[in-house]
Amino acid sequence: MQANETTGSTVHFGDTAPPAPAERPLGRAIKRGLLNRCPACGSGRLFRAFVKPVDHCAACGEDYTPQRADDLPPYLVITIVGHIVVGGYMATDLVWPLTTWQHLAIWTPITLVLSLLLLQPIKGGAIGLQWALKMHGFGDKPADEDKTPAYGDRTA
Repeated sequence: MQANETTGSTVHFGDTAPPAPAERPLGRAIKRGLLNRCPACGSGRLFRAFVKPVDHCAACGEDYTPQRADDLPPYLVITIVGHIVVGGYMATDLVWPLTTWQHLAIWTPITLVLSLLLLQPIKGGAIGLQWALKMHGFGDKPADEDKTPAYGDRTA
């Protein structure tokens, strides 16, 4: 007989240990999300529309309804595109003195294209981050937690 330090109970020969939690490497999950693939299996599609994630992975069945990317992807896109565009504007202005309208003609389309190209992969990366860190309902739930009590049931 051996004492268990975490629960204080004893472990007997033949007892089974609780199952080990599934491994969720952070880098791999974010990379798969950036590639618009399921962070869990890497083969299923993550989006059904431009930035609308699927409800469940077609390959492994992972549930993506709890994801809450919210404002993080647009914030990151604004930060990245802003640094690229402002740096490019300043570098261009040092080499060629252009008018305001010429700068608008150059940098407005670049800003729009970069924003549209980066939004979906960054949202996928944010979903992969949430999945890897078990945030917003992506954690391992016991079977009893999934059941909602019926109307009138009381627990005391």
